[in-house]
Amino acid sequence: MGNFAPALLRKVDPAFTQDGPAAFRDRFELIHRHRAEAPNALWQADHTLLDVLILDQKGKPVRPWLTTVIDDHSRAVTGYMVFLGAPSALNTSLALRQAIWRKADAAWAVCGIPDVLYVDHGSDFTSVHLQQVAADLRIRLIYSTVARPQGRGKIERLFGTITTELLPELPGHLVGGRPASAPRLSLAELDRAIGAFVVGTYNLRSHSGTGEAPRETWAAGAFLPRLPDSLEELDLLLVQHAKPRIVQRDGIRFEGLRYTSPTLAGFVGEAVTVRFDPRDLSEIRVFHRDRFVCRAISEEHAGEAVTLKDIEAARRAHRMALRAGIGERITRVADFLPIAGGPAQTAAPPEPPSRARIRLRLYEEDD
Repeated sequence: MGNFAPALLRKVDPAFTQDGPAAFRDRFELIHRHRAEAPNALWQADHTLLDVLILDQKGKPVRPWLTTVIDDHSRAVTGYMVFLGAPSALNTSLALRQAIWRKADAAWAVCGIPDVLYVDHGSDFTSVHLQQVAADLRIRLIYSTVARPQGRGKIERLFGTITTELLPELPGHLVGGRPASAPRLSLAELDRAIGAFVVGTYNLRSHSGTGEAPRETWAAGAFLPRLPDSLEELDLLLVQHAKPRIVQRDGIRFEGLRYTSPTLAGFVGEAVTVRFDPRDLSEIRVFHRDRFVCRAISEEHAGEAVTLKDIEAARRAHRMALRAGIGERITRVADFLPIAGGPAQTAAPPEPPSRARIRLRLYEEDD
């Protein structure tokens, strides 16, 4: 019995004993390849940082992100979103908005509400906002296993196709971390390039996994996709976030702004829900007990678009200015303080001559 255990261990693959069970699992675990039975039964969504540099609004080179949504059955790209900055619930919502609603381009007919949405554990996918959207649209959210990318292979292959076929044709393509050519594209131009590739190439050609073109496979189901009643209703759920507020006598205070409407006069002191678009905070929608009340505007920003990022940036700038001002005052005060253990840096001002106190006589008896 004593010789049995060492003999057994010698037969175990070194990947398990040296690198641990996680490495052994990733190398030898069997993968079940699943394909949804019908279009819109299962969608996948994910993000990737693109290997290309573009120019931001200030003309500085930056790397953009791409969010894509694909239909598992047909492999058709149903929607995408190109953006700058880290992935967020808003960018995910905008990609889903395009994926769900009817496209203006007749060649891109994919649309509808999926039965299941398969995502990873990113903070934007696990946000309360997306969970509320999924509940309202009757979408079942399924999260992949943490640190296990195998279940997202289909959308990863899409990213690989874009990386190897489209991006090398664009200025600013990164090779080994360095641009092969000077970046020239704006975010809007990159968006159009990706859209043209998705609609004109990827969705039209035969897919290696199915042997059919994604667009034809999706349309072959001959079904009526489940859709919201209107684009406005979809925007209300996807794009506009909800926050509780109390109506004050001067309106509604939200994100440091004041919103007013004559209709709010009848709701002073009432708890309401405001829905807002983070891309434009010049206007909010007000709901009372889930019923639409009115649109309230910020008179300070009427007629202009002010984003949530603009407000957050202004707050950061204001805090930095306050800190700088406090630091400058501390420095000025410190110049007049004596050095510990040594003579004072400046002579103390002479004391004013003492003045005789004047006593007020209030009563005759005070004499």
